[in-house]
Amino acid sequence: MYYSIDMNFFYSKDNLVALHFKYDQTRRRFVEWAQNEIAVVPDFHKRILFSDEAHFWLNGYVNRQNCRNWSEANSQVYVETPLHPEKLTVWCALWAGGIIGPYFFKNDEGHNVTVNGDRYRAMITNFFIPELNNHVVQELWFQQDGATCHTARATIDLWKDTFGDRQILRFGPVNWPPRSCDSTPLDYFLWGYVKSLVYADKPQTLDHLEDNIRRVIANIRPQMWEKGIENWTSRWDYIRASRGSPMPEIIFKM
Repeated sequence: MYYSIDMNFFYSKDNLVALHFKYDQTRRRFVEWAQNEIAVVPDFHKRILFSDEAHFWLNGYVNRQNCRNWSEANSQVYVETPLHPEKLTVWCALWAGGIIGPYFFKNDEGHNVTVNGDRYRAMITNFFIPELNNHVVQELWFQQDGATCHTARATIDLWKDTFGDRQILRFGPVNWPPRSCDSTPLDYFLWGYVKSLVYADKPQTLDHLEDNIRRVIANIRPQMWEKGIENWTSRWDYIRASRGSPMPEIIFKM
């Protein structure tokens, strides 16, 4: 038997209960807001651009930094996996009208890099906003989660210039609740679907993996992303009924 030890988080039972209660309250408030909007505008959920990044490791390994697997039989024996395997960091936006992306984070030399605030804002300016020229922006809302690279004032100002008050994000006009990856179609639909296919031919290089990601996303049928968006409203029905609790298939790691 093996145990996974996360060295980052140590909470007492009382703190954990209080933390969960706080998150659940925030989720309930968002559900009430979203359902009120849908009551007024029945297709409101179809006017939201959901956005997110995902990591795709070349070897398909899911990285858990600062975790080690220790053997129960011999405390001197442990299995350690690499903390920084080769990977791509990919961004997409998804809405009822289609998928914008993928966008691959790379530096000026074309090397793959992880996302930070400067790179995220460069993506917004150089890629995302030009793509919006094909859409009626005045009718669209924008959603992002509370990742650090998303929440800098300069980043939020960029979104405000484009979407005004039609923003669903941390510190924005409408607060996106933390720990809600069960409630964005990129997490409960897109990334899982793409990852289930891109490793089928066992890509050996990052270029090969990037080609696979582009191909799989380009081949997603409209009926699939439309169903993913429709599923958003039923998920909030469940969350409201459960008083903010996460969906049962989602396991949060503290």
